[in-house]
Amino acid sequence: MKSIIRFIPLILFVLLGALLYRGLFLNPQAMPSAMIGKPLPKFELPRVKSEEQLVGRDDLQGNIVLLNVWATWCIQCKYEHPYLLNIAKDERIKLYGLNFTDDRNAALSWLKQYQDPYVFSIFDEQGALGLDIGVFGAPETFVIDHTGIIRKRFAGPINDTVWKREFLPLIETIEAEMAQ
Repeated sequence: MKSIIRFIPLILFVLLGALLYRGLFLNPQAMPSAMIGKPLPKFELPRVKSEEQLVGRDDLQGNIVLLNVWATWCIQCKYEHPYLLNIAKDERIKLYGLNFTDDRNAALSWLKQYQDPYVFSIFDEQGALGLDIGVFGAPETFVIDHTGIIRKRFAGPINDTVWKREFLPLIETIEAEMAQ
């Protein structure tokens, strides 16, 4: 019995080491989302540029939509912004912003200073829509198909490599589905 007790720390160490070793091979941007395959939740929130103009789920349907979660306090959002300006030129998709838990005046200044790539940006001051779709932080980008179904969630900044690897194949798949 005493000899078995001596090996308990060794067994625990080996199990912990195996668990940590497995973690080295996980993709930190592959964060599961319960919303994949489900419709974008209903919401009614103002636009960043107009407190009076409310938008909802229906305003984001009918096209391939990228919903980019951003905030002025987000350092990585500033990094990805030039890439978003290029993506906005792609006529196959509509790029919308979700300004997440931010200050309206700061967001307006940001869009003026760095240019506005979005068709419009939703002002989610309390983070309600962000929580409904499972946002952990900014930046995150969701792909929503022409029927309003969330097809992808990507956590982290977008750049050319990420765009080509993570988004273009899905956009081409959705385009093929739309053609049928």
